[in-house]
Amino acid sequence: MATVVEKTGIKREKGWLYYLDKKGNVSRARMARGGGKAQKGKPQMVAKCGIKREEGYLYFIDKKGNVSKVKMARATSRRRRKPARRKTAARRSGARRKKTARKKTARRKTGRKKAARRKPARRKKAARKKTARRKTGRKKVARRKPARRKTARRRARR
Repeated sequence: MATVVEKTGIKREKGWLYYLDKKGNVSRARMARGGGKAQKGKPQMVAKCGIKREEGYLYFIDKKGNVSKVKMARATSRRRRKPARRKTAARRSGARRKKTARKKTARRKTGRKKAARRKPARRKKAARKKTARRKTGRKKVARRKPARRKTARRRARR
C-alpha cells in the first residue's frame, strides 16, 4: 500500500485542492464548483518539504495530511526517446527545397454492389388529342375507387 514520505499533518479546508508541486512542496489551489470557473489567485504553498520524486510512483496528501507515495499500476518510462531523424544532404547544407504543388490523390474505385432488381419505370400516359369520338352503344362502367386499385396492385405484386 502507500508509504508515508514526510509527516506534515496538514489540516484541509473545504474548497481547496491540495497537491505536491514541481518543487516537491505541498501547495493548494481554489477548486471550481458547480461547473463554474476556478476563482482567480495564485496557488499557495502550505508546507515546505522539498521531496524528490521517484519514477513510477504517485505522490499524494493522505487523510492525515501527510505526503505519501504508492507504486503506479501501469508505470512506464517517461524518458523514451524517438529515434533520431536522418538529415538529408539538402538540409545539412541549409539549402531550401522548392515547394511543389500538391498532387491530388486518385479516388479509389470501390466494388460496386449488385443493383437490386428494379421494375421497369412506369410511363406517363400520353396526352390524348381531343378528337371526335364515335358514339357507341356501350354502357359507362363505374370506375373503381383509387384506394381499391392500389390494393389490387399490391396483391398482384406478391
